[in-house]
Amino acid sequence: MAQIFSKSANLIPLIVIMMVILLVLGGVFFFWYYGSPKFTDAGYRPIQPVDYSHKLHAGDLGIDCRYCHYQVEKSRHSNIPPTKVCMNCHILVGTDKKTLDPVRESFANKMPIEWVRIHNLPEYAYFDHSLHLRAGVACIECHGNVAMMEKVQQVEPLSMGWCLDCHRDPGPHLRPPSQVTNMYWTPPKDHGEWVQKFMQENNINPPENCSACHR
Repeated sequence: MAQIFSKSANLIPLIVIMMVILLVLGGVFFFWYYGSPKFTDAGYRPIQPVDYSHKLHAGDLGIDCRYCHYQVEKSRHSNIPPTKVCMNCHILVGTDKKTLDPVRESFANKMPIEWVRIHNLPEYAYFDHSLHLRAGVACIECHGNVAMMEKVQQVEPLSMGWCLDCHRDPGPHLRPPSQVTNMYWTPPKDHGEWVQKFMQENNINPPENCSACHR
């Protein structure tokens, strides 16, 4: 009796299995990378209600981060500055600029500007700005060099793995607390020695257990 299928047909199940495996692996890689914060969050730069330039204010004019975000050293949260902080300068500066109309209207009507938050941590993640600043973690480590950004964007994924990488090896990310807002600070040659001494004197030992960030 003649065979209906050739011997090469025996390879069909193997080919099907290999294709299924490749599809599964491809799907896992697709969601692992394209669904990760590094891809979905880094680069996020929403349109803001006011065309505010950090490059002009923090870069060209050299305004310290803490002038606007004045709670960052004593609070969990880095506050969004109220309109009256803007008007400390703009009551005299840029009075003829139409782009500042929303700021003047906000100040006159006592209605806050609805800024769009850029760096969003999940509600189940606990993060304390003041604690990190006191430990010598600079703004640039998480937010990038905002002094060079016309429009601020998220530059780091802010994922759990990214945070843990720093907690496991904090030394390269630390500097004197007096320099945490300095976007152009460069570590000296003896920085490694300074880090060891600083961490020991200040008992800096970042936790890696779940309850440190998930409370």
